[in-house]
Amino acid sequence: MVPSDGMCLSAYLVVRPPSDERKVLLGRLDPSAEWLEVGGLTPDRVRSIGDRWMLPSCHLLLLESPDDAARRIAREQLASELPRVEGLSVHSEGYRRPGETEGDPHWDLQFVYRVRWSSDRPPVAPVWRELAFRDLDRLPREEIARAQGDVLDLVGLSPGAGRGRA
Repeated sequence: MVPSDGMCLSAYLVVRPPSDERKVLLGRLDPSAEWLEVGGLTPDRVRSIGDRWMLPSCHLLLLESPDDAARRIAREQLASELPRVEGLSVHSEGYRRPGETEGDPHWDLQFVYRVRWSSDRPPVAPVWRELAFRDLDRLPREEIARAQGDVLDLVGLSPGAGRGRA
């Protein structure tokens, strides 16, 4: 049974370059791109993300497997075939949205693919204003879109974890 506040089934690509374990591919959305089609993001959601960084990701389409979603995300958001997958983890969480006190909580089921890119140069894809391998030790958490930092936490790559180290 689907919770009364709904559920999200999403796939995320955590893409790292060959040279640095603390760098992850993040992008800044091109607001003129068709994000409803390639990322399941409404125009309001695109505006709310604004200039913050996010992972290549999307909700699963009806009857789409997580592996097929990961391949689709690579094609549509990275203009590439899915690079070598080093691991898959599945995470689930239920939570109440702000202001909600009754009914079922919202439920997220996240399929997180850890992927190794073939070079230190990021891909170029038209749906992003910018795609870059960002050093998570130097990236303030507030510069990352809401759920994206949570996903990085789930796979042990917390943004800002190394800030303040000498």
